Amino acid sequence: MTEATAITAPLGNLRPKRLLVLAIMAALALAPGHLGELTRGLMTDAYVQVSVFVAATLLVFYGAERLFNFDIGESLSKARGAQVPLAALLGATPGCGGAVVVVAAYSSGHVGFGAVVATLTATMGDAAFLLIATRPDAALVVLPLSLVVGVLSGWIVDRFHKVEYRASSLASCELAPRIGRTRPQDIAYLLLAAPGLYVGVAQLAQIQIDMIFGLPVLWLAMVGTFLGLAIWATSKLSAMTNATDSPVTRMAEETSFISVWVIGAYLAYDYVAEYGGLDIELMFQSIAPLLPLMAVLVGLIPGCGPQVLVATLFLNGVIPFSALMGNAISNDGDALFPAIALNPKAAVMATLYSTIPALIVAYAFYFLAPGFMN
Repeated sequence: MTEATAITAPLGNLRPKRLLVLAIMAALALAPGHLGELTRGLMTDAYVQVSVFVAATLLVFYGAERLFNFDIGESLSKARGAQVPLAALLGATPGCGGAVVVVAAYSSGHVGFGAVVATLTATMGDAAFLLIATRPDAALVVLPLSLVVGVLSGWIVDRFHKVEYRASSLASCELAPRIGRTRPQDIAYLLLAAPGLYVGVAQLAQIQIDMIFGLPVLWLAMVGTFLGLAIWATSKLSAMTNATDSPVTRMAEETSFISVWVIGAYLAYDYVAEYGGLDIELMFQSIAPLLPLMAVLVGLIPGCGPQVLVATLFLNGVIPFSALMGNAISNDGDALFPAIALNPKAAVMATLYSTIPALIVAYAFYFLAPGFMN
């Protein structure tokens, strides 16, 4: 049986592999003793520290896009001399949507290859949401610097790179089928995220809230977390939602998709630290000079999971800011999947080009500002 095989369920069509992940998560959360307590605490942290902020960001972004009826792709094709900066700006937007628009515009002949390099260099993918939600001070350095590096890289490539990789036919960038309506679970996810965001903001202000609406925050987080896991388990989303769906549906789908990786990173780190008998921080310190290089190489891996894990290691003080910065520049997150589907040659060459500035910037921070942001 493949993941594409559908199993009818109240929320939609369950996908067996994702259903297995959902079952494992539920078993860990319900486990007796310290394991269950640790898991529930980590899931609560992931929900109120990351998921609700991702939901708010996506709702604002997609809501504004729908409200102002702004066609990014068409505007980009008319930008001419401003294409590279605009492409980098789209890439710097958290998530993968902006980068996909740029690659699609390149494949259809509307922008130059430098714009592709700029957007894939500037993007941090879904890991940007985690950084914004938990370390906004670091995000205020990483995202603008990635944007600047993306613009400069795009201009240099346009100046010296003369080979084009136009696709003979353009694949569709709508990687998820249109849902067509705002589902009850999407509305429920929004209603749970709203009080969750209140708790998350309070925590940022160093205000501890244990109860909301007379119920423990833990309950709110668990219901929100497993509703998100259920949405993800019934979703056909691989990297980006269909632009014709409602902002609430797109928010619920993409937040759930991102949250799975965030929860996985949280659990993996703490489980290893708690039960693996390893001092991760000490182990990484023994190979400190190699950490920026390793983070840059991890950035070449398609998908947001490895990149979220790198961000998690930084947030836990295991790797230095230089490694995070190198990974941010080299990684394309989930954007690389649709980019490869639309134009594989352009996507691969652009992501390889991005490793050069990633290594330069990473080791500049490592040698010149070793304690920065740590």
